[in-house]
Amino acid sequence: MEQRPVNTARSLHEMGVVCGLAAGAWLAGAEAPTKLVTIGLSPFLVSLAMVGGVFVARWTLPTILKGTGYVFADLRHKSYLMIWAVLAGSLWAVGNTLTVFAVRDVGLSIAFPLWNVNSLVGVFWGWFFFRELRGAGPGTAVKVVGGAIAILGGAVVLAYASSHEASASPHRALSGIAAAVGAGLMFGTMYIPYRKAYLSGMNPISFVTVFTVGEVITMSALAVAFSGGAASVVAQLRQARPALFWLFLGGFCWVVGDLFQNYAAKYIGIGRGVPLSNTNQLWGLAWGALVFSEFAGHGRLTLVMVVVGSVAMILGAIAISSAAAPEGEQVSTQQAIARECHRYGISLEDAQAAQHGEDVVARAAPSHRGWDAVVVAAASGIFLWLGANAQVPALHLRQGWMLGLVLLMLVFLVGSGWLLWKRTRFS
Repeated sequence: MEQRPVNTARSLHEMGVVCGLAAGAWLAGAEAPTKLVTIGLSPFLVSLAMVGGVFVARWTLPTILKGTGYVFADLRHKSYLMIWAVLAGSLWAVGNTLTVFAVRDVGLSIAFPLWNVNSLVGVFWGWFFFRELRGAGPGTAVKVVGGAIAILGGAVVLAYASSHEASASPHRALSGIAAAVGAGLMFGTMYIPYRKAYLSGMNPISFVTVFTVGEVITMSALAVAFSGGAASVVAQLRQARPALFWLFLGGFCWVVGDLFQNYAAKYIGIGRGVPLSNTNQLWGLAWGALVFSEFAGHGRLTLVMVVVGSVAMILGAIAISSAAAPEGEQVSTQQAIARECHRYGISLEDAQAAQHGEDVVARAAPSHRGWDAVVVAAASGIFLWLGANAQVPALHLRQGWMLGLVLLMLVFLVGSGWLLWKRTRFS
């Protein structure tokens, strides 16, 4: 029998940090296709199409990594968590729609930092519901709270800069700021079901599979309600078919980033994992400024304020993510796990093993089944069909910078994925 390495708390913290950094790279890349809203597509249509790509990816990637037999076995043993996963997906769908409005009104470079207020929300919910930072000591608490304050300050500076020198009208700039902050609230709150699931021993791969149900239901309802009915939505999708490939691709990239973010939330908590994944701030600035030339024509004051605000936010995220949980906080985490196990009548031993990177489900779950190939083939067929009908959007792109950023994303994918597999077998 293969001897698995012992995953110490230190080792798991380092892996969680790496997953958070990888999440930042891929979550930022996923938002780049939302720039298509600037060529006349409805924000609801953009978000619905991205959710379509998300739906395809959230079934395909788990099937490739673990197989449908594994996913169904995990869900069957933790069926009480499925409603939480659907709720999380609904919150994400609302938040993602708000990000599209924000990108339209104030641009990607400005909107990104503002919806990263989800760091503050994640820190609060982690402390309030899951005993994160309890018993951590003043040093660790200062890092986390100080980092949260720095993130908030950076967001305020960026909001001030965008409201004074954004190319949009003042009213539209304010609405874009409100949309970005609202998205941050949605994204921060959706981590409550995440953490609840992982303290109970659920695999992130299984969780995101059900997560997509809430996304599709909520986003479809929003699109129908605010786009003139189902017939109108179908007509708009047909008209926008040349752009659907890029939006589906954005949804696929989001799922890759979200998977890494889920693993970060599992192994270092939402109070640390959420701010760490918000290094997407740097990637968002890179996409907006280098690829889409969003700062062209802006005054020096705007550039200085954006840089200062961004640095403040990133320093805050670094401070939070470097605050490894000391022994006292680890004891509090064990108490939170015991509470969830007692509430739902599940095995405390299995939940603790899963929290330490052991693949408990794999002990009894079946291997890949024949229909797994059908799922992957169907997903590939959808992307190939959309790609055959795709057209390059009428946007000014700096292709050299775009290729460079994509290459860096692939480096993060391979390196972080290998580390996750080596230490936990994607548990």
